[in-house]
Amino acid sequence: MGAEERKQLEKEIKRKDIIDAAEKVFFANGYENSSMDAVAKKAEFSKRTVYVYFNSKEQIYFEIMIRGYRKLLKMMEEGFEKEKPAGALEELRCIFYTLFSFRDKYEDYFKAIMEYEAKDEGNQAGVSGDSKEECYRLGEEVLFYLTEALKKGKNDGSLKSDMDCKKTALILWAFTVGAFHAGGRKKEYLENYHHISVEEFLEECFQLLLGLVTVKESRV
Repeated sequence: MGAEERKQLEKEIKRKDIIDAAEKVFFANGYENSSMDAVAKKAEFSKRTVYVYFNSKEQIYFEIMIRGYRKLLKMMEEGFEKEKPAGALEELRCIFYTLFSFRDKYEDYFKAIMEYEAKDEGNQAGVSGDSKEECYRLGEEVLFYLTEALKKGKNDGSLKSDMDCKKTALILWAFTVGAFHAGGRKKEYLENYHHISVEEFLEECFQLLLGLVTVKESRV
């Protein structure tokens, strides 16, 4: 390994160490209650060193979401390989319950993604183009699964023929994010006042979403 390659490797290791430290800080204290000072301390670097690699707390947050999206996409791929959904409705169910499993397996990454979805985009001023673009690209890959399932259902007649699949995928994603967000925040309220578990609530949400896109005889 040449000197330049070694230098690049050292940079990549430091960058990874900073993201690892930021995860611990953000996941323990919450994004809003965390600081670059706390990240630097956890990483055992100076604050100046952290700013060499990341120009803001927001940029590190995007890097953490990138990790989360990659884990989610891997679970999507594995879920489709395992379940081998036969049609559009089964694919939609596979996508929805992969998100459910992702929430349980990677709760902190799930929260990072869900909380970002609810944020004002005005908070992105300190995010580099590369971090933002990679995060958006991975988010589009998740939407691709939804869009392709909707196209399949539109073509085989199980889903409504007059829908715009890309727009509908965005709407379904927004509704799904809202359902998971509400389920996570309102667990005690759902159980104590409506006598329904989060799992039951999410299943009802999924069935309602299906009703928006399916023809009546195709409901599952």
